[in-house]
Amino acid sequence: MPVALVVLLLDITLIYHASRTGRLQPWAFIILMVPLIGALAYIVVELIPEWWGGPGAAQARKRVANRLDPEKRYRDLSDRLATSDTITNRAALAAECQAIGRYEEAESHYDHVLRLPQGDDPAYALAKAQAQFARKKPAEALATLDALREHWPDFESAEGHLLYARSLAELGRLDEALEEYQAVSQYFPGAEARVRYGLLLQLVGRTAEARIVFNELLIQMRRAPKYLRDAQAEWLSIAEKQLST
Repeated sequence: MPVALVVLLLDITLIYHASRTGRLQPWAFIILMVPLIGALAYIVVELIPEWWGGPGAAQARKRVANRLDPEKRYRDLSDRLATSDTITNRAALAAECQAIGRYEEAESHYDHVLRLPQGDDPAYALAKAQAQFARKKPAEALATLDALREHWPDFESAEGHLLYARSLAELGRLDEALEEYQAVSQYFPGAEARVRYGLLLQLVGRTAEARIVFNELLIQMRRAPKYLRDAQAEWLSIAEKQLST
């Protein structure tokens, strides 16, 4: 039997299987557009984890599927919102928009949620500010965070505090940014706040202070469990590089 015919039969079989199991999108397109390779991808991503089972296989399947079709969840959540426009569904879509870089759409969804009587929640305001900052609109992000603090004075968020410092820095308000970085670095989980603080100290010429910040961070992290060091590897690498220059 010719190889081309074998590949065709395999593709048809897998597309049929995908249609019967609710996986036609995007697999039919992938299998047809990339013969054999698309079929092999379907087998690896869908069939082998299904045969093996287990949460680890399911997670692996999800990661590979997201790489092949990064907007699948976005489409699913969009369909869900079209069917039922609830705060939960809109917030889930907004969060997915953030994850895939649709920041303007994310901001629009959060705006909509915040205007609703039951959507009056500081977490949505913070998420909106994050979308604005990601859109390179630090002034708008800062205004949103100021409004958040005024409206919910008891709300505390290390992520929000760090974003406030970053927004000030982006706007060139460096003295204010340094104050906020110093404050947030005292309690922010992980190394990011301290590294950003050290980098800004260097930028304004306070090199000796920056080296102290980087050095203290690295000494502290050497005593931390390996899984914590691994989680902060990117920021620790930046601190090490700054000390080596």
